[in-house]
Amino acid sequence: MSNEFDVIVVGAGMVGSALGYGLSQTTLRVLLLDGEDTDLRAAKANFGLVWAHGKGYGDPDYHRLSIEACKQWPAFAQRLEADSGISLAYQQDGGLFFCLSDAELSDRSARMKAWHEQTPELPISTQILERTELERRFPGLRLGKDVAGASFGEHDGQVNPLRLLAALQAAFQRKGGTLKNHAKVTGISMLPGGGFEVATAGFKAYAPRVVLSAGLGAIELGRTVGLDVPLRPQRGQILVTERVAPLLPIPASGLRQTSEGTVMIGVTTEEVGFDLSTTSEGAVRMTKKALRILPDLAGVRLVRQWSSLRVMTPDGHPVYAKSVSHPGVDVATCHSGVTLASFHAGTYAKAIAAGALPANLSVFHHDRFNVQKTA
Repeated sequence: MSNEFDVIVVGAGMVGSALGYGLSQTTLRVLLLDGEDTDLRAAKANFGLVWAHGKGYGDPDYHRLSIEACKQWPAFAQRLEADSGISLAYQQDGGLFFCLSDAELSDRSARMKAWHEQTPELPISTQILERTELERRFPGLRLGKDVAGASFGEHDGQVNPLRLLAALQAAFQRKGGTLKNHAKVTGISMLPGGGFEVATAGFKAYAPRVVLSAGLGAIELGRTVGLDVPLRPQRGQILVTERVAPLLPIPASGLRQTSEGTVMIGVTTEEVGFDLSTTSEGAVRMTKKALRILPDLAGVRLVRQWSSLRVMTPDGHPVYAKSVSHPGVDVATCHSGVTLASFHAGTYAKAIAAGALPANLSVFHHDRFNVQKTA
């Protein structure tokens, strides 16, 4: 195998694999480097929501990006299934955010109204459904007595995240891309004649362009190439049940039934550093809320609990940036790798292939966190 490429993508999680898949549609020679199985991987514990409604509250640009990504998902999923031969179990029938009191429903209504007002050019894509309307629209849905209603987002959906990651990597290789597993990057060096050397413990590769999509691993690597992005881990715990008869026809925030029949319950939001422990306290919190929404879960067995670390910026929104000190190196990071997969494989991959980011992505540069520059 030649060790010279046109683009090296460092990190083969949701972001890197989607970008690699998009780049594989071009004539570029692309190398996708995956780390060790023990790395801090957000992709292995993803909840599997393709979600827009409410996302980007207070940030119209992230709002627009999320909506556009969700709208691109149906065509993206169809193409990826054809290219990979893997079914994604993708459904786009909308999504719910349950409210457990009249006050919560009123607050949610006000929040959704403000969310829509920040992007007046976009059509209204959410509705507030009171309990009677929920029960009318979803007649098989047996709700707990505390459920006052929900917001409904028409662009939302769900996918099997493990199949999605496998499909992205399979399609990438089918299209001629090179994937190297167990290839944790130890350094990125700028070469005197131009381009970069990317070193792992076992080999070195060379390319004029490098994209860092290594999640939390980009913290240290980014600093070495002039991309000091402020990232932090945020722990999320998830529960999964045994397979049961249909209980929830469409996904909800923190609650969804998979195509296999299991019910996923989540997710916690915990600032505990790099601690990957699961806790009984987290399980109790998630279970109590889930039972208030779907009391029929009381007779269902839990079969697994796990946790993973989200890749979070200070505002929770993505970062897309080019290095000034190391021209040719980019960074792409976010905690919405599933929702934004269609964007990373489409618009963003085309921008990387062209060597220039579109102007509308400048708002996602990490300089926004530099108070002195933005003051």
